[in-house]
Amino acid sequence: MRKFAKLSTLTTSIFIACSAFASDDPMLQYNSKQVESKIENLNKYEYHEGFTMEEYRATQPKGKLYSTDQEIMDVLMGGVNNHPQREAEGSAWKEGLLFDGIAPYGDHMVSGANWYPRTEDVQPNEMRVTFMGTSPMIRPGQVNTSIYVELGNGSNFVFDLGEGSISNYVAAGVALNELDHIFITHLHVDHYGSLPYLYQFGGWNGRWEKPLNIYGPSGATPEYGTRHMVEGMQQMLNWHTDAFDVFPSGNDIVVHEFDFRDDGGVIYDQDNVEVIHWRRSHAKDGASGYRLNWTQEDGRVLSMVWTGDGRPTELDLKYAAGADLFITELQTEVFGVSSIIQGVPPFLARYTVDTHHTPAYAAGYVANEVQPRLFMTTHMSFDPYLNEETVAEVREHWKGPYHFGAPDGIVVNMTKDNAWVREGILPDFPNARAPQFDLQPGGELRIPLPKKQRSDIQEQAIRDLEIDPALYYPEGYHPTLMTEWPTDRDVVIKAEDVPDSMKRGMNTKQVFMDEAREHHGLERKSVTRPTQRSEGHGNDYDFYEEHELSPTHPESN
Repeated sequence: MRKFAKLSTLTTSIFIACSAFASDDPMLQYNSKQVESKIENLNKYEYHEGFTMEEYRATQPKGKLYSTDQEIMDVLMGGVNNHPQREAEGSAWKEGLLFDGIAPYGDHMVSGANWYPRTEDVQPNEMRVTFMGTSPMIRPGQVNTSIYVELGNGSNFVFDLGEGSISNYVAAGVALNELDHIFITHLHVDHYGSLPYLYQFGGWNGRWEKPLNIYGPSGATPEYGTRHMVEGMQQMLNWHTDAFDVFPSGNDIVVHEFDFRDDGGVIYDQDNVEVIHWRRSHAKDGASGYRLNWTQEDGRVLSMVWTGDGRPTELDLKYAAGADLFITELQTEVFGVSSIIQGVPPFLARYTVDTHHTPAYAAGYVANEVQPRLFMTTHMSFDPYLNEETVAEVREHWKGPYHFGAPDGIVVNMTKDNAWVREGILPDFPNARAPQFDLQPGGELRIPLPKKQRSDIQEQAIRDLEIDPALYYPEGYHPTLMTEWPTDRDVVIKAEDVPDSMKRGMNTKQVFMDEAREHHGLERKSVTRPTQRSEGHGNDYDFYEEHELSPTHPESN
């Protein structure tokens, strides 16, 4: 009873206190006023803590309304390190360890935080690099390694095309028949596993008049070289190729196999862009690194290096020196911990790295020797438990700008003066971009006659067993079926006669290329057909020489 009495007394006290407080108007402590509401039975209160512009204007002496330059500088530029006045005064400061020369730039970037597919054109003197695959161990969010390089002159290049990476090209809005030049660093399948898909489905969906160009190293003996791999791929795809011959299709392929020992050799030289290669130490002869050099109108060279896999060597330091963007692979040395998480026995991880790969400490060392404007690593595990350790090991030697080229979809925009890294927002369920053709005025769309009919490759008996469509189509709906190709020759349509709805989707790349190449003073180039003969290495004309054709030969049209 005594406890109850105490509680009752306390409760009564609280009630009395609250009642006393409620008897006063609590709004009196705020700067408020009750105003008339236009709605019946609705009380309206306004609370004003500041001034309107007109109220503030009335408080200022005549001629003293506007802030001084110093006041504006102190407020708007507070925290900004690179304002011209600060630089003139010598009061600018270096901001961060990673951002020396690295910052968002240009009005063309839709967002400083993210890149969205097909929302930004590559600018005339810009290089855009997208990490389409970033891991040796394929998994959702990190498929096998592939790096996509786009230049402001309209050219694009694929460096490695690992298993699963083709899905990210689709998600990024790249048409399969846009990908013409594939550079393979070595013949581990995690660096070329998507090649069969690109070869077959790119040929099915628009690569009808130009070959797919594959660049890669020789082996110590012919059976270990890129040509042998491609010929094996063609044998593997024999059934698929024959089956797809009932469609308009292109199965032309050109292999540019170079001597892997020819360190510094040029394997591509077009439109002021060259690609060189050198040997890498990757446990077996026949692994290479690549450097792309793009010489611009002002004579400056914008460069990108992808080393591929391997133990670091003096050749890496020589051929990567001074690159604007230096990308290498990396493996973080916490094998005991990783074996518990990733399921790779520590002895296997240790032996693999020590014979095939670049430790994170070594990656930082090489970067410090190369001195790039921006250093990035890929072909690596991107894991919360691992990332901080990776940075710490790299930072043992390299103190300059460093970013991960992982997970999939990381995008780098770079010019000779600026660079920025963003996360690409790739959809989970994308649809493929329409094939790209040259549909500019005066051109034409050519749909080639399929090489075969179904009767050439399929027995009539199984076709006779097909269920009558009338049994499954609903009443009133029965489309005209297209069971045989309807013409006996190529279909050729003047560009002017192609429906506008098709042009909007299929002529976009050509419009961009025309503008880009005109800006750089380059001859016009069709996205549909092979280029004409040009001096240097790696031009599509090699296809004609190998087949003893000319660009005007009927079989080449």
